Amino acid sequence: MARKIAKKKRAFQKVVSELFPINEKRGGGLIKIEAWEEIDGKIIKYSMAYINHRIYADDNGRVLGYDNTHNYHHKHYLGQITPVEDFTSYQELIERFEIQIREFIK
Repeated sequence: MARKIAKKKRAFQKVVSELFPINEKRGGGLIKIEAWEEIDGKIIKYSMAYINHRIYADDNGRVLGYDNTHNYHHKHYLGQITPVEDFTSYQELIERFEIQIREFIK
């Protein structure tokens, strides 16, 4: 009888789960940031998004966002998805995201 070899699951946990509602006077919407890390502290999965259905209704209202689903780092901007070719780190991408959302949040 053949024995099944169990696949080793990667142990990771959600370490960031933040929601920031934006005041209507500043443009409205919601900032949502999530991240998961491995036991060694390395971020292996992330998602950050500025959601505002009044600005952009498609893509679940995602006006601007970054994530690494589908096994590559990419940016969402008003329905356009482009690879992030110059990815260096999760922290750098958070900083980039914070600067870029200022285009929409006054």
